[in-house]
Formats: sequence, C-alpha cells, structure tokens
Amino acid sequence: MAESSLGPIPSLFLTLNLPQFSSSTRSHSMSTLRSQNPNPSCSSTPNPTPAAQPSLLVFSGGTAFNGVVEDLKTFTTRVAHVLPVSDDGGSTAEIVRVLGGPAVGDIRSRCLRLADQSTSEAVAVRQLLGHRLPLDARQAKSEWYDIVEGEHSLWTGVSKPYRETIRAFLVYFQNQILRRSDDSFCFSNGSIGNFFFAGARVFFRSLDAAIFLFSRVSDIPSESLVLPVISTNDRLTLGCELSDGTIIRGQNEISHPTKGYMALVNKGSSSAPALSSRIKRVFYMSSEGQNLLHEVFPAPNPAVMDQLRNVDCIVYAMGSLFTSVCPSLVLIGIGEIISSRSCPKVLLLNGTHDRETSGFLASCFVTAITDALNRTYGAPHNCLKNLPSHYINTLLVPKDGEIPVNVQCLADQGIFEVIVVDSVHDPKVGVVFDPKSLIQALDDLIGRHMPTNVKVV
Repeated sequence: MAESSLGPIPSLFLTLNLPQFSSSTRSHSMSTLRSQNPNPSCSSTPNPTPAAQPSLLVFSGGTAFNGVVEDLKTFTTRVAHVLPVSDDGGSTAEIVRVLGGPAVGDIRSRCLRLADQSTSEAVAVRQLLGHRLPLDARQAKSEWYDIVEGEHSLWTGVSKPYRETIRAFLVYFQNQILRRSDDSFCFSNGSIGNFFFAGARVFFRSLDAAIFLFSRVSDIPSESLVLPVISTNDRLTLGCELSDGTIIRGQNEISHPTKGYMALVNKGSSSAPALSSRIKRVFYMSSEGQNLLHEVFPAPNPAVMDQLRNVDCIVYAMGSLFTSVCPSLVLIGIGEIISSRSCPKVLLLNGTHDRETSGFLASCFVTAITDALNRTYGAPHNCLKNLPSHYINTLLVPKDGEIPVNVQCLADQGIFEVIVVDSVHDPKVGVVFDPKSLIQALDDLIGRHMPTNVKVV
C-alpha cells in the first residue's frame, strides 16, 4: 500500500502535536483539523492573537507582494493573505499535469515568506523548502533523489523530527508520481516546497490540510493566514475574454506566455507580444470534458468570506492585475461583502505597466477591479451595480511610477484619497514601493480609521 512508505508519519504527527490519521480516516482529515482549529488554512502555533494589532486582508498573487511581507510583519501579523490557485506555469504546471489538483506555487511562495527565521533550524527548513532543482532535467532528477533519500546537504541543520516529517511527504509525492506510469515527471527547475505541498495535499485529500501542515513545519504565526480563494482539491483553469472577443485559456498564457509547458516563466519585465486588445474579464473554465470553453462558477473559500466580514482593512495588492488579483474578486459573494464594509479599502497601484495593463491609467485599474467585483461582463443574473467607491476608497501610488494618475478621473469614480509613497527601483521589474514607506502609509491610514480605544503598534 502507498501508505507503507510513510512509516514515520504517525509518530511525527505526535511530535508536532498534529492530528494522527490512519488510512481509514485520511479522507476526513480536514474535519479533524477544523475541530482542533477554526482557521485550519494557516494556523501554526497556539499563541494568542495580538489584539492591539490591526487586521488586514490582502488580495495578491505569489510574487509582487512578497517583497513587502517581511516589513509587514513588523506592523501586524494579523493578515489574511488571499491567493489564487489557478497558476499553470513552471513546475506548478508539471505537478498539475501529472497529479491534478489546484496550483500551490503562489501559496507555497507566501508561506515561505511568512516562515520563521529566528533560529538556525528555521532558516535551514526555509532554505530546504525554498530550494529549486537545476534546469537540466538529468541533473534535477539526480539532485531530487539525493534530497528525497535524505543525503543532500540541504538537510544539514534540520533536526530529526522535522527531517522525518518533511521527507515523509516528499517520499509520498515521489510514490504518487511513480504510480502515474503513463506520465513521466520532469523535475527541471522543480520547487521542493511545491513537491512537499503536493504530497501533503494528495495524502490528506485537502488543500487546507496541506497548508496547515506546511504552516506548522514553517512555524508561521498563528494569527497569519494563507487562504486559497477557492478551497478545492480539483484543478482550476483561468480564462480571459479580450475586448475583441478573443478567448485565452490558462493563466500563464494570459500573463507570461512561454514556449513549452516547462519553459521558465519571466515574471519581471516581459518581452511577450502585446495582447490583441485589452482584457475585458477573467473567468474560470472547465478543466475536463470536451467543451473546454465552458464557464464554471466555483464557490469562494468560506474562510475568506469570514475574514472579509471582520478585518480592519482590505488591500488589493500590486502585481498582475488580471491574473493575480482579479481571479479572487470574480467569485460570487466577494463583491457583496466588500461593498457592505465601511473600512479602508486600499488599492496599491503598480509602478510599471505589464502585458495585462499596457496603456492603463490609474482609473483603469479601478475600473477593472470594479468590473471584476460587480461581475459586469458575466451572466446578467450574477451582476452587481455598485460604484467604484464601494470597493476602493484609497489609492496608494509609488513615487515616480509610470502609471499616469489623473486625480479628476479618480474623483469622478468617487476616490478622493490618493497618497504618493516613496519608491525604489528594482532591476527586474522597475519602480516598486519602498516597503517601509508603504507600511508606514498603511499604518497612518488604518490608524485614522481605528477606534480611539485601540492603539495601533
């Protein structure tokens, strides 16, 4: 049986105070986790929530906002990071191709950024789970076997409990891809963290349970949540419709098209050809059956909905507008809750254009987010008619960014608070927010809206 290759797992669960699962209860793992923890998607240690800190919910992808995460921890750890699970590029695509299921790359990337680094062992675990294999397929496979057999130097500094826990799920991942004899797996540029995530997800048959385990192993603060916008064990495919009627299938094909499914994805300044016209909307497409252009309507993660109802501030992060942020906004129920909230709703404007937003003004970003939340171009019975100001009331702009900001256009949309924030130049992507200045701006903004009896620290 496949479970026999995971001999050390039960004792390791006890070591880490994780629930113990037999093969008969594995499919019910998530209900067990929920009984122990109301927020299974990312809780790690039972530390009390710092009540004095403000709470944020951030819609983002797995790359652009990562540069802010470290500094954000100094402001508040009460952050719900909401991420899409529709990425289909790089090693994530290879995992989905062979094992199916949702994409975990963005979630793994954010969890690593939130991981503890206070001890040498924590750093060693982070380096292991953040490691990528060589591009050369043969070298990658050889190094992978060294890692999964516990002989690689990356295991140095990782104690036996953590080593056995991590290795058990890497072994399980290896077991699963070997069972797919018709699909030869390519390890080129593969992420060890993605392999660990995939092994845990398949074992538990639950993405939430995999995140919970990863968070325990990485010692993420209990009040920091990493939430897939859709809690599913199925594959999700993102599509987009352009203004000229063209339909593009696949997140990577929309944002960073490459030559071949294992080609490197360049998420910096891209030389990809321009789209034939602007993106009108993004939506989810059927991943199975003959009619692959059929639109589907997955339900949002209930944990995301709960957080949206209660956080002190909602943030739309910088990054790929239509493939990182909008996939989380088009789900039925998201726009309804956000429009009902009176808290700060902040858009972090990109510093540069990309393939998705060529020629955009700041007001175009606002329109795109409004259309996504209103589901303007979807089925008429699912559409909302809310104004832009119901979704965004503040715009933070990186100084010297290349996106034109027309204050009058924003005022016409009902957005009157536009704050310029210091920026830095990133050699890969151009102008980006200076992280410390951005956190200070959020601190000042949220502080003005917090109750007077709550001190923001």
